[in-house]
Amino acid sequence: MKNRVIIALAFLISTLTFAQKKELKAVEKAIKSNNYSEAKAGLVQVEPMLSGLDSKTKSQYYFLKAQSFYANGAGSNTDIDAALESLSQVTDGYQAEITELKQNMVGHLLTKGNAAYEKKEYAIASNDFEHAYRASEKDTVYLYYAAATAVNLQDYDRALLLYKELKDLGYTGIEKQFYATNVETGKEDILDKNTRDLYVKAKSHIKPGERNTESKKSEIVKNIALIYISKDDNENALAAMKEARAENPDDINLMLSEANVYYKMGNTEEFKNLLQLATTKDPKNPELQYNLGVIASESDHPEEAMGYYKKAIELDSNYINAYINSAALILNKEQAMIEEMNGLGTSKKDDLRYDELRKMRQDVYKEAVPYLVKALEIDPKNLSAAKTLHNIYGVTGEKAKHDELQKIVDALEAESN
Repeated sequence: MKNRVIIALAFLISTLTFAQKKELKAVEKAIKSNNYSEAKAGLVQVEPMLSGLDSKTKSQYYFLKAQSFYANGAGSNTDIDAALESLSQVTDGYQAEITELKQNMVGHLLTKGNAAYEKKEYAIASNDFEHAYRASEKDTVYLYYAAATAVNLQDYDRALLLYKELKDLGYTGIEKQFYATNVETGKEDILDKNTRDLYVKAKSHIKPGERNTESKKSEIVKNIALIYISKDDNENALAAMKEARAENPDDINLMLSEANVYYKMGNTEEFKNLLQLATTKDPKNPELQYNLGVIASESDHPEEAMGYYKKAIELDSNYINAYINSAALILNKEQAMIEEMNGLGTSKKDDLRYDELRKMRQDVYKEAVPYLVKALEIDPKNLSAAKTLHNIYGVTGEKAKHDELQKIVDALEAESN
């Protein structure tokens, strides 16, 4: 009797397996006909008996489920999540099919994400880029796109999670670039290796080479820190910077990022210290000198500030902000003179002092003029520099120059309205 029961149960299991395989064939047929709702309905019929299936049939079920939810690109991102979860359950076969399906997912998601990005629909784009990464985790750059786009959306909480994931993954974004100079344009073209080699052989390009792109690690750490700052979490912001700098002590970008954290926190002393350290690593960087000038100026050290601005100009003769700030430093001297002039009486001694101070003001203006002239030469549309020059020429009585600047100011104001 016991043997008969065993035979009967075995027969029952065999019948159920046969029925489920038949149902899965119907699901497969529905998918081929793009009838995904019917395919899902068929899968629902199989699901209660899933535990009794062998691993090969289970894998077939999960693969078909993934296809049904992806729906050849018609599925939502939630459906794609379900599809990817199903693919992770496939344990027997289907490796080539899974690879192809994931490639289709990635291509579809990137196309959709790029289209959304072009329309500035950053929420959609960021989600699509993240899903593209989940479908192909070897392509970490898609996760980077998702994080950067979340920043555009100002969804800082989500951006922080994605950036931290990138950091934990050790993502650098460093890629090998192949390039060659276009003979016709004289400009360097970035190409894939085969195309570059083909063009060089055809002699349309010369001077082939290769190089690595810059690491995005400092940018990621900086953004993590800035997001923490926006959340008033300065402790974590500084921790993020210090951790990165411990790994890359000579990285100028990280040094400057940490300096900016201190600046945003109002700690100008640490900001200045880090900028000075950065100048020892990169002494020919005009921006570092300029920023040191700004800090010196804000700390009421005008002579020191002027020295930094002059160094910035020496390193970059077109550094317009250094010229404008130099002029502002010089013009700041007149405030004390104006206050003293306003406080003078009508005695002969006061009159003599007034004339002396007026001449000193004139000298201040003459000292500032070359910096403003150069700023306007670099940027002819700089309304602030034009207005200041116009006012100076009015005070110094240089009518021809005053009238010329009046025309420039009027034109710039009309253009800005």
